[in-house]
Parts: sequence; C-alpha cells; structure tokens
Amino acid sequence: MPQQDPSRTEKATPKRRKKARQEGNVPRSQELSKVMSLLAGVIALRIGISFIGEQITDLYNWFLNKGIHTQLTQDNAYAIFLFCSQKIALIVLPVMIFIALITFITVRLQVGPLWTTKPLTPKFKNFNLIAGLKKIFFEPKTFIRLARSLLQACVVAIAPYLVLKSEFHNLLSLFYESTAGISAYILSTGFKMTEYALVPMLIIGIADLIYTRWDYEENLKMTKQEIKDERKQSEGDPTIKSKQKQKMLAAMQKRMIKKVPEADVVITNPTHIAVALKYDPIQAPAPLVLAKGVNHVAEKIKETARKHNVPIKENKPLARALYKSVEVGDTIPEELYKAVAAILAQLHKFRRQN
Repeated sequence: MPQQDPSRTEKATPKRRKKARQEGNVPRSQELSKVMSLLAGVIALRIGISFIGEQITDLYNWFLNKGIHTQLTQDNAYAIFLFCSQKIALIVLPVMIFIALITFITVRLQVGPLWTTKPLTPKFKNFNLIAGLKKIFFEPKTFIRLARSLLQACVVAIAPYLVLKSEFHNLLSLFYESTAGISAYILSTGFKMTEYALVPMLIIGIADLIYTRWDYEENLKMTKQEIKDERKQSEGDPTIKSKQKQKMLAAMQKRMIKKVPEADVVITNPTHIAVALKYDPIQAPAPLVLAKGVNHVAEKIKETARKHNVPIKENKPLARALYKSVEVGDTIPEELYKAVAAILAQLHKFRRQN
C-alpha cells in the first residue's frame, strides 16, 4: 500500500517509537491472536477431553439417578448449586485459563512489555460520522481487512466440506456403532475439521502479522524536517546553545577579570596574550594563574591591571607557554619556575621581602 505522504521517507527515530509505544500504538496482529486462541482451545480440549467427559458423565449420572428423585428444598438447593458450579468450573476454567495464557504470550511476543491505559481514553474525533464513513468506504485498509475476512470465511467453509467428503464412506458404518463409538467418531471428525481450518488460518495470521509490522513502519516514517526538529529539541537549538555558551564565557571572564587586581604581575605577548600571576607561598608552593586571555580579553586584563597598579611585563615566549600549558586557577609547571621567578625577582614587592 503506498504511503499517504510521500515526503515521509526516513525511518522513525527511537524517540518517535517510544512515544508511539507510550500511546499504545504497537504492531499487533489481531488475526494471529484470534487463531492462536482457537488453536489453544483445540489443544486444551484435545488434552482434557477425557477429564471433561468424566465431569459431564458425573453430572448426568447424578441428575438422572439421584437428582430426579431429590426433592428441592431450601437446605439442599445451595448444596446442589455448589456441586454443579464445581463441576462446571472443572470443565471450563482449565480450558479458559490455557486460552488466556496462550493469548497473553502471543500478544506479549508481538508487542513486548507494555502497560498503558491511553488506548482506553475516549477520542472524540473518532465520533466524526463523515470521517468514519470515509474510513469504511474509501480507505485501502478497509478493503484489505474485507479481503482477509472473506479468505478466512472461505477457509472455514471449505475445511468441513473436505473432511465430510473424505469421511462420507464411513457414515453408513456408524449405524452399527454404540453411542460411545458414535460420540468418539463425531469428536474425532470435529477435531479434524478444526485442524483443517486452523492451518490456513494460521498462515493468514502470520501473513497479517508481517503486513501489520510493515504498515506500522510505514506509518511511523518521518520527514527529514521532522528529524531535524527532533534533533534540535533533544540536543537544543544551536542558536540558543551558542548564546548560552557566550553568556557562560562572559560570566567566567567577568569573574576572572575581577581577580586581576589580586595579581602580582601580568605577563604579555605584548599585544595578543596576557596572563595574570599571583605568588603567595601560604596559598600554593608555586605561582597561580588568576586570569588569562587573548585579544579582547587580554586587553581587558591589561586595562584592569593598569587601573590597579599591577605591573605588566612583556615576555613573548613565557606568555605563550603559560597560556597554552596552564588553566586558570592552576599553578605553573615546574619547567617555567625559573622564567617566572626571574620576572618576580624584578618586582618591588619581592625585592623588599628579600
């Protein structure tokens, strides 16, 4: 079946699939579930036919022997009700439980672990009469479902015909059979007819599962623009992220510039790089980098240093090495101790301490 929207060419993303599952939109073949339920019922009856026959025999024996002579009173009515309920439960419940278990396993294997009540939520758009009529008479899926139903009806009709035709020569011999023999023959033939019908129905169910999964994937497909929009939502709009990054950098720069007045010296490139250093043996064993920057930020550092009388020293190799190898807040590496110490030794503050 062709797609309604030819622009939907991309496979659904994991996010799209997850959202669809949360809404209860999963690829589930109802036909396969039906045929598996019927198959489970046939298997349960086949296995438990002897036990079921015993329970029915007990009921008939009681009613035809004792029950027909029992006077119904208020006292024994409840006991009779319990007896009948227990027998009927023994006949029906094992079969129903087995059918429910097989049906649950079939659905679970198709859709996986999924618990949601969203499909039960009433959708008022489904009450649109015109839209409903369009779905019935004009939607391609309606004709596919109709063809599937007709095929199943043909299978169910043909199976008994084929079985009865093959068994026709055995019907006359039933005249000499006992009641038990006739019952056994009818049951055996009934099971045979059911099996003949179930095999093609199972094939139809498997084909319907394949079609349902294909149709589900087609309906989930997305346009390229939808994928781009989803990526923007999950990763964030690049424009917004860029603005946020700029704001963060601006805030970091402001905090960094505020620490420049605490520096002992600013080492420059002289125009492109500026690194502010502070040496306090109590805080750290080596000089700390309080601020660093290039171009505009370097100019800000130098401007702040001038306002607060922080010495500015030009040393191109040292400035480049400090900028590349040390992050703000870290101490300088050991290989730069001598070069930095030589600059600090020139400062009035450290000459006075010496």
